[in-house]
Amino acid sequence: MSDFRSYLNEQLKDEEFRAEYEKLEPEFSIIQAVINARKTNNMTQKELSERTGIAQSDISKLENGNSNPTISMLQRLADGMGMTVKLQFVPKQTRG
Repeated sequence: MSDFRSYLNEQLKDEEFRAEYEKLEPEFSIIQAVINARKTNNMTQKELSERTGIAQSDISKLENGNSNPTISMLQRLADGMGMTVKLQFVPKQTRG
């Protein structure tokens, strides 16, 4: 993993690359939040699928970044884990 982190840090020095990478940050955050919540609840994708009625393959696609979830899907996933979805708008941070 440190090889990837080193590579990424090197690539992020390129402003064009950094801008594109930062555009994807909200998507990465959603994916990581779903994975973290599922693991916190000690659930497999299959168990979450059984609780929510969402196909395990769809949960896998979401966690692998191969699909864009709807708010409704996120709410169903959260409900299946005994959680709620919280969406926030926060001010952009500017670089000084």
